Amino acid sequence: MRMRFSQKGVTLLETLIAVGVFAFASVVVFAFVTDGFKIQSFALDQSTAMSEARRGVETMVREIRESQIADNGAYTIVTASPQEFSFYSDIDKDSSVERIRYFLEGTDFKRGVIEPRDNPVSYLQQDEVVTVITRFVRNGSAPIFTYYNGDWPGDKVNNPLSDPVDLSEVRFLHVSMTINVRPNVAPTDFNLETDVQMRNLKDNL
Repeated sequence: MRMRFSQKGVTLLETLIAVGVFAFASVVVFAFVTDGFKIQSFALDQSTAMSEARRGVETMVREIRESQIADNGAYTIVTASPQEFSFYSDIDKDSSVERIRYFLEGTDFKRGVIEPRDNPVSYLQQDEVVTVITRFVRNGSAPIFTYYNGDWPGDKVNNPLSDPVDLSEVRFLHVSMTINVRPNVAPTDFNLETDVQMRNLKDNL
């Protein structure tokens, strides 16, 4: 009686194919996990930047709304350009009016504060303390500040005010800011917009 033995083995080609499939699957899984972490990280960073921007704009709106004549008698508004607005306001309620400047520098939106000096009252540029209000601002050359006179919104012919702005005409501001931590990563830009009326300059009652 003759016995037969069946010997089955794995060929080199089969081994290479298996290794190739495993390597491909590993690459796909790694890429998927990596992209997931990147998206999650971006979402967290974007959310943080949006919250930071909201808080900064809320503070700015409050300060602009309560703007007033300077302690030395200077007019309420100092400068009014598309990406910079400076004015006087008592921001810390100490009965001393500070000079405030909000401006875009690169992708950083900043706030400069000058406390007045006495005898005589003066606001020196060298005393300005600058802090970053929010980062990742992607306005580019687009305006952050748009200005309107006291007849807005009824008067759409003379509004918004053209640059250079006549400071004596400004009564109302529109603020528009685009935030994006990484412009080339979805989701798209976050647009923050709000309006503010300068109460102490209101003359259309």
